[in-house]
Amino acid sequence: MSKGILIVVSAPAGCGKDTILEQALKANGNLYYSVSATSRAMRPGETDGVSYHFRTREQFEQMIADGELLEYTEYVGNYYGTPKKAVTDMLDAGKDVVLKIEIEGAANVRRIFPDCTLVFILPPSFAELERRLHKRGTETDDVIKQRLETARKELEFAGNYDYLITNAALEDAVDDFLAVVRAEKCRRSNREGVIGELLAE
Repeated sequence: MSKGILIVVSAPAGCGKDTILEQALKANGNLYYSVSATSRAMRPGETDGVSYHFRTREQFEQMIADGELLEYTEYVGNYYGTPKKAVTDMLDAGKDVVLKIEIEGAANVRRIFPDCTLVFILPPSFAELERRLHKRGTETDDVIKQRLETARKELEFAGNYDYLITNAALEDAVDDFLAVVRAEKCRRSNREGVIGELLAE
């Protein structure tokens, strides 16, 4: 059995990465979404182990000390990180693991897994990104302005990613993401065992 591939997805807020991944996971049964851990409080409608692995600040810091995280960051007074064991176990089982993390975390994961695939989701335009953020109706104008400024800074790092997917139409963006997964599965470095198996027949 061949090992799974690791795919790291980043995008500015409002680019639709959650919806793209949700649809991709439904379409490809071999994809496994790695749930992040956080020290922030659970919000209404969230479920432990599904939305996040919710931990106290002390528990999270113990995870850091024990080397249980691939990467972590502190944002607005709360920790967020990727548990290592679930990722490595699923890769060893042949599952293709998807991590949804910000650019700093993506860079940290690539240092640990140099062969991982980095995918950046782009908005079709900043005007459309602003429209989508307003449409969500969950943030004030000031917060939306901050998110747009952050998005511009994040886009400066998009050139470090292997694939850029523009989410102009959801269906096309999902197809593009699934095409990236298929392409990476066919990469020689991910299929070297196949040649040996054929020659051994």
